[in-house]
Amino acid sequence: MAVYTQLSAETLAELIAQYDVGELVSAKGIAEGVSNSNWLIETSGKDGAGARFILTMYEKRIELSDLPFFLDLLDHLAAQGCPVPRTIHDREGASFRWLDGKAVALIEFLPGVSVDHPTEGQAYSVGAVLAEMHLAAESYTQARANTLGPQTSAQVLAECGEAALAEIDSALPATIARARELADAWPTDLPRAIIHSDLFPDNVLMRGDEVSALIDFYFACTDAMAYDLAVTHAAWSFSSDGRSYRAEIGHALVEGYESVRKLGKEEREALPLLAQGAALRFVSSRAQDWIETPADALVTRKDPMAFVRRLDFYRRAGGDLFTA
Repeated sequence: MAVYTQLSAETLAELIAQYDVGELVSAKGIAEGVSNSNWLIETSGKDGAGARFILTMYEKRIELSDLPFFLDLLDHLAAQGCPVPRTIHDREGASFRWLDGKAVALIEFLPGVSVDHPTEGQAYSVGAVLAEMHLAAESYTQARANTLGPQTSAQVLAECGEAALAEIDSALPATIARARELADAWPTDLPRAIIHSDLFPDNVLMRGDEVSALIDFYFACTDAMAYDLAVTHAAWSFSSDGRSYRAEIGHALVEGYESVRKLGKEEREALPLLAQGAALRFVSSRAQDWIETPADALVTRKDPMAFVRRLDFYRRAGGDLFTA
């Protein structure tokens, strides 16, 4: 369960009392997530009708100086009509508080379920909402650099080293040179906005074919909008092991995106390269986690080869793959 810090009922009740959301009724730890502690909070609500929220305690893998950027972004996108949970501000107007030396934030609960095997209609909706988010984010005044770009992928793989990568799979060491080549060829003049950059199916809540919420914006940054589409394409359009490509899902994503925001010629031409960069990002992070996680740890390590297969597929497929 993704609750790394245990909080007593009394501590939680005192914390919730700092918000105008009614009294604490229940708090249940949430198993999903690997970086922070999360609870589903139920309160009596302002009017006594009950209300639900997500409470997050930030444990690792986030620079606390970036927290205002992430939380203010949620409020900005929600105000623009995007299906994004609002930050609940405390009675003093703060978007987060400190508890035992750790930052905590209360977030609006939005209903919906994550899908494991998306339909074409769901993929179309995700593409359209992603484009809507990009347009809404263009007016967001804060910025944050992408710290997980192609240069970082190349550096991480090089630091892992050929020997350690080969212990995972004999094909992995070859990604070191490929990552360097891709970083050198990376386009820098594509249209930019704030992007989600981690829009896997478990970060999207659906109700039928409609998107009810985009969540987990803790990798959001300023970068090319087409790159965000490429990340989403890599995350949604393949089987989990990367062995099979679902063409109808990839097509629906791009079609949905362009129903809201048309891709420019330079963006479309760059998509095959951007998709390879997206795949290498997860190759590098998974390989690093695999190497750094002890063999006896109670954690299921994610196979980097699932994204090496995506990388190989994108190199073979070329630009026709992204024609809506």
